[in-house]
Amino acid sequence: MKNAVIGLGLESSCDETSASIVADGKTVLSNEIVSQIDLHREYCGVVPEIASRAHLETINILIDRALSRAGIGFADLDYVSATARPGLIGSLLIALQSSKAISYAMGIPLIAVDHLEAHLYAPFLEKNMPAYPYIGLLISGGNTAIYRVAGIGLIETIGKTTDDAVGEAFDKVSKFLGLGYPGGPAIEKAAAMAVAKRVFLPKILPGPDDRRFSYSGIKTAVITHMKAHPDTDLNEIAYAFQERALEILVRRVFSAARDEKIANIVIAGGVAANGRLREMLRDESRPDENIIIASPLLCTDNAAMVCGLAYHYFISGKHDGLDCDVHARTALSSRS
Repeated sequence: MKNAVIGLGLESSCDETSASIVADGKTVLSNEIVSQIDLHREYCGVVPEIASRAHLETINILIDRALSRAGIGFADLDYVSATARPGLIGSLLIALQSSKAISYAMGIPLIAVDHLEAHLYAPFLEKNMPAYPYIGLLISGGNTAIYRVAGIGLIETIGKTTDDAVGEAFDKVSKFLGLGYPGGPAIEKAAAMAVAKRVFLPKILPGPDDRRFSYSGIKTAVITHMKAHPDTDLNEIAYAFQERALEILVRRVFSAARDEKIANIVIAGGVAANGRLREMLRDESRPDENIIIASPLLCTDNAAMVCGLAYHYFISGKHDGLDCDVHARTALSSRS
């Protein structure tokens, strides 16, 4: 694309390897993704050693494919970017070290990106772009938090989980019920087949004026119920769990948005692909509230969101040195 700023983004924070070419921070020219679900399914969770090796075996193939499908070469790149935090250390290293090699060889800037901020940026890659400030709800296998986002790099944590992330709870409950891995799609599928559709599990943190999330109690409630009522239909328990697990997300994000008097709300992360959650958000929203959710492909881990966000750091001159490192935790600020 003539006169466009072209970037390469790399993602390997957990169990998806991805390489993407994005122009001007918004036009996705290619977005190659390889999932490792089949490698981790028998363990019902991500095995770090297996994940990092799979990233290493795949990353160069995806870089070549992304460049080819975008119709460009390394010489056309203005910058290279990669997820540097948070995530599995061994996995994060694959994308970051690859980006460092490209930065050094081509003499182009390197931008190390926060994975959570990249998820919140994903809707900017599509037509329905949020306006600042907005409330961001980030929900995935490793994260459940609410942010007040005032601009690029201007993110404030205003609520987070005290224990497990919502995606992790889905995985653990699905494993206990024998529904399969990953837990999110498995439970959503089972819940859709429920007939009675009764919500017989307790409401999570029902008290007002609270921004916390917690999923340890609802997991225990599922186990306790199944031990006391082993003949409960699995579809019905999946429905009851999903309703409670999602209800607190909806309750918290609207409460935060209304308290902060912000009408724009962005829902990001892998759990945002859940169809029932999208229904609940639509049902609870007010006419003046703008709910923005990226398409399912951009909800999951991908390099396009990394590259798109990095563009803004690139044009503002905020680059990283070849000595930058990976971090298991995020550097986003917090009120707590």
